[in-house]
Amino acid sequence: MTDEILLSYKDVERSMERFTQLLQSHVDTMGAVPSHNPDQVFRLSQGTKAMRDSAMIYLSYAKYVAYGMPETEEMVQDELQG
Repeated sequence: MTDEILLSYKDVERSMERFTQLLQSHVDTMGAVPSHNPDQVFRLSQGTKAMRDSAMIYLSYAKYVAYGMPETEEMVQDELQG
C-alpha cells in the first residue's frame, strides 16, 4: 500500500487509542465523585469497554488492509520493522 494509506491508518490508530483512554479517564473521574449516579457510571464503563473492544476489531482489519492484505501476520510485522 502507499505511505499515505499507512500514515492514515496510524492516525486512526492513535485517535482511537486516545479516545478510549479519555473515555476511561472520564469513567474513573465520575466513579470517584459520590454524587454521580452509580448506574450511569456502570453503563459508561461498560460502553467504554465495548468501544475499546470494537476499536481493536476495527483496527485489526484496518491494519490488515493498510498493509496490503498480506497472507500472514508475520508479513505485517516484517513491514513494521522494515
